[in-house]
Amino acid sequence: MLAIREAVTDADHEQLRRVRMIILPHERALTVEQMRASARPDQVQVLAERDGEVVGAGYAGSSDLGGAATVVPRVLPGARRQGIGTAILRELVAHATSLRPDFLVAHADDAGSKAFAEHFGFVEVDRQVEQVRAIGAEPWPATPEGYEIVTVAARPELWDTAYDRIGVQAFHDMAVISPLDVTREEWHRDWIGDPAAMYLAVADDEVIGMAGLIDDADEPHRAENALTVVRRDWRGKGVAATLKRMTLALAAERGLREVYTWTQKGNADMRRLNARLGYVTRLQSFTMRADLPVAV
Repeated sequence: MLAIREAVTDADHEQLRRVRMIILPHERALTVEQMRASARPDQVQVLAERDGEVVGAGYAGSSDLGGAATVVPRVLPGARRQGIGTAILRELVAHATSLRPDFLVAHADDAGSKAFAEHFGFVEVDRQVEQVRAIGAEPWPATPEGYEIVTVAARPELWDTAYDRIGVQAFHDMAVISPLDVTREEWHRDWIGDPAAMYLAVADDEVIGMAGLIDDADEPHRAENALTVVRRDWRGKGVAATLKRMTLALAAERGLREVYTWTQKGNADMRRLNARLGYVTRLQSFTMRADLPVAV
């Protein structure tokens, strides 16, 4: 018998993490503490259990994409094509619809998941491209002219400034289907990893760029690139390349074997920069959209 219930306890959240890591082994998973800290007041997370065994999970809540709510059903490989995904999606859509969004978004990470979403009226509107870089002997870049590079650990007061100077601009410029709406609180909580691994480019005491690494608590040999962005008037001057080289050198210093990053399909400039720095494409994730109502 299948039962779908809300995830409440720490043990439940560990099960959510387990499902995610099985389905998305290439991605960093939040710790239970991070999951609780980043929880939205309007979100719901569920576990699907068959005869007491967890076979799937799901998430629904408001999205950073303006006007959208997100639904994320997940079913373990051995339990697919048995109606479990449909049952999870039904619960998620009901909750997401109650938030009165303009539309729903979901993410499909393989052809089967994409076909599942399309069955319920979702259509592909964007793709996220994962690029990965093997870490070897990585030299530190030369000292740049016209600006300096500091860590957030050394200049913590600049992180708040970075939100105003480059963060809001970056979210507006991202090649996504709807502008991102990231609050200052979310910037401080969700968009920074270890402050010693977050680099800021500073000119005349103004933040003009950033890049960094976010550690993987479960896979200490790898890290994810944090947001890499340069202020509009400084783009095309090599700032992003220097910042990215700083992160690669730091990864080597810390003994990492792999760094990976995700970019939008429309962000060809960043993908070209990554390719020049030795990143190679590994995966694609499909962004799917459905207008309301969605019948499940």
